[in-house]
Amino acid sequence: MTEKNQTVISEFVLLGLPIDPDQRDLFYALFLAMYVTTILGNLLIIVLIHLDSHLHTPMYLFLSNLSFSDLCFSSVTMPKLLQNMQSQVPSIPYAGCLTQMYFFLFFGDLESFLLVAMAYDRYVAICFPLHYTTIMSPKLCFSLLVLSWVLTMFHAVLHTLLMARLCFCANTIPHFFCDMSALLKLACSDTQVNELVIFIMGGLILVIPFLLIITSYARIVSSILKVPSARGICKVFSTCGSHLSVVSLFYGTVIGLYLCPSANNSTVKETIMAMMYTVVTPMLNPFIYSLRNKDMKGALRRVICRKKITFSV
Repeated sequence: MTEKNQTVISEFVLLGLPIDPDQRDLFYALFLAMYVTTILGNLLIIVLIHLDSHLHTPMYLFLSNLSFSDLCFSSVTMPKLLQNMQSQVPSIPYAGCLTQMYFFLFFGDLESFLLVAMAYDRYVAICFPLHYTTIMSPKLCFSLLVLSWVLTMFHAVLHTLLMARLCFCANTIPHFFCDMSALLKLACSDTQVNELVIFIMGGLILVIPFLLIITSYARIVSSILKVPSARGICKVFSTCGSHLSVVSLFYGTVIGLYLCPSANNSTVKETIMAMMYTVVTPMLNPFIYSLRNKDMKGALRRVICRKKITFSV
């Protein structure tokens, strides 16, 4: 049976989104616009940080990595989704499915670690401003980045190898990408090891970073309230509120899907939740973390001015 299943399942069929055929073109245009916005917004941040020396600081180092992660995270699923919406046979090869799952986990986990690093950076900057340059040294920043990339690679490889050992009885995935939980439902071999690893590693990769982020922002708010200032309080709550809204959207949907799955969750509900953290969050991050930022606006003006001077000369 194992050999038979491994021979038969050479590709998977992605059912995609539960969209009425009459509205398919409308949703295609909407998702295409969201994807283009995500790509352009994150590319703009990466380019500005690279070109403007004023932004060569720890916070913007993490931010440029977050933008790269968001860009890649969205690109793992969106191009295939858009292609399948225009295709009569929305299929993906077996190897392509596992590859998509690997990069989906890799860049999703990377975003989780980078959000923690950014929250810690803001905590040090606000609570220990006089020691900021000492604490957030280039060595520490580089170490945090390397650790994030290495841990996410290990986690993605682990789940991919565990998935590759399974045999599948069906090849129709009721999702718009090769989601790990959707694939496990198609397996006809024992998935207890996979589910145990998802629960344990999910706690380490998702729950602990989420708690660290919440703790960092709680300490920031507590520090500001000790020295009350109407302007300072409004600024902090505006910044922290917008950051935490995106963090809650990302972690809330991911934790709800993978660590606290419910038997009552319909396929439509799971698909919508997946859309929130795979499409909406990467699109919102440039606006929340950067394009509302005075430093980023200043960098954009300086780059444009330099280009104008260059062309005039």
